[in-house]
Amino acid sequence: MSSTVGKVIRCKAAVAWEAGKPLVIEEVEVAPPQAMEVRVKILVTALCHTDVYFWEAKGQTPVFPRIFGHEAGGIVESVGEGVTELKPGDHVLPVFTGECKECRHCKSEESNMCDLLRINTDRGVMLNDGKSRFSINGKPIYHFVGTSTFSEYTVIHVGCLAKINPAAPMDKVCVLSCGISTGLGATLNVAKPPKGSTVAIFGLGAVGLAAAEGARIAGASRIIGVDLNSKRFDEAKKFGVTEFVNPKDHQKPVQEVLAEMTDGGVDRSVECTGSISAMISAFECVHDGWGVAVLVGVPNKDDAFKTHPMNFLNEKTLKGTFFGNYKPRTDLPNVVEMYMRKELELEKFITHEVRLSEINKAFDYMLKGESLRCIIRMDG
Repeated sequence: MSSTVGKVIRCKAAVAWEAGKPLVIEEVEVAPPQAMEVRVKILVTALCHTDVYFWEAKGQTPVFPRIFGHEAGGIVESVGEGVTELKPGDHVLPVFTGECKECRHCKSEESNMCDLLRINTDRGVMLNDGKSRFSINGKPIYHFVGTSTFSEYTVIHVGCLAKINPAAPMDKVCVLSCGISTGLGATLNVAKPPKGSTVAIFGLGAVGLAAAEGARIAGASRIIGVDLNSKRFDEAKKFGVTEFVNPKDHQKPVQEVLAEMTDGGVDRSVECTGSISAMISAFECVHDGWGVAVLVGVPNKDDAFKTHPMNFLNEKTLKGTFFGNYKPRTDLPNVVEMYMRKELELEKFITHEVRLSEINKAFDYMLKGESLRCIIRMDG
C-alpha cells in the first residue's frame, strides 16, 4: 500500500447524487490525509437505518452529492501529520462520533460526547480545512458523519477511528461501529440490569435486539420484547427475548400491561424506536423505587416528553444515552474482545450480504424490513 502514500487514490464508491435516488458506482478521487487525518482502505461496510434516513432526506438538510456509510471495518493506508496512535496496516473501525481525548467530555469518565468530534449530520467536509477529500473530475463529493464508508478508500479524523485486534473478523465486528454498540451499551453501561432482573425492550430492530443481547449477557431472568410488528418476535428469541407484547393486541396502555405482567413494573427498560409514545411507555412501565428507563431512539424535532412528576417522586429514573455511552477509541476495542471471547454474539445480527456493486439491494432489504444488518463487501 506504501506506493499510494501522499498521492490521490482513484477507487470505486457508491455515490448518492440526490435524495432517495439509487446510489451510483463511480470512480472517485480520494485525496491524501491532512493533519490529524487517516486514509483507510475499507474492507467491509454495512447499511444502518441512519444512512437510509439521511439518504431519503425527508426531514433534514439535504447535502448532495454525498458518499454515505458509517458502519465499517478497514485497514489504515496512510496517516497525516500529527497522527501518532495509528500506522499503516492497523485494523480500525470508523465511528460516526469521536474521541479527541482533550476536551472536557473526553476527560470525564461520565461522558462520551466529545466537543470536537460529536456527530454532525449536516457537515459534508473535513474539520481541518472545511473541504472534502472526495472528488469526481475536480468537483467535490461530500462526506457523511465524518466516515463515508461506501467507498473503497476514505479519509477520517484520527479521533473517529478505533484501533482493534487484527485477528478479529472484519465482516463480523464491523457492525459494532454504530447500532449494535449503541443498543448493547444502553443496557450494559446505562440501564445496568442486576442479574435476575426483568427488562423490557421497546423496538426489536437491530438496536433493540442488541439491547436485548446486553440484557442476556447481564443475566436478566425475563426479557420482554415490545413491538408493533409481531413478525419480529420469532427472530428476537435468538437474542434472549423470553416474552412478547404487541401494544396493538391490548385495549389498555402497554405500560399497564407490563406492570400487570411484572408485579408492578419492570426493573429496567430500554427504548429503541424514536417514538415519543414508546418513550413515555418505557418510562412509566418501570417499577417504582428502583426502576430505570433508558432512551436510545431519536425523536422527531417537535416531540415533547410528557409524564406526571409523581413518577419521578416515586423514584423511577429516566436516562438517555448516546452511542451506548461508549468512548469510541477507548472502549470499542474492548467490545471487540467481548466478541473474540464469545461473550457477545454478532453473527445473528447479519442477515444479508451483497457486493458494493449491488449496494442498492441493501437499501431495498432495509426499506422492506427484511434485514437486520446487510454486509457490503468492497471486493465485489
